[in-house]
Amino acid sequence: LSPSQFLRRQQVLQLYRKILRAIREVPAEADRHYLKDWAREEFRRNKDATEEDAIRMMITQGNMQLRELQRTLKLAKS
Repeated sequence: LSPSQFLRRQQVLQLYRKILRAIREVPAEADRHYLKDWAREEFRRNKDATEEDAIRMMITQGNMQLRELQRTLKLAKS
């Protein structure tokens, strides 16, 4: 792995962990299960991606979806 690939991999793993942590906050068990399966499948489906721009775009999309989930959870609690 080149240094940039290593850093990108770390970003992806960090995003995956953050998404799974956020999903743990979802109150309904069925929704939690669905979201966990969805996240796993998305990351698994894209695990062989090698193009830097595509990976960067997927990380950006993942971060946007994470923020949306966090915002929704915050609204649900209030």
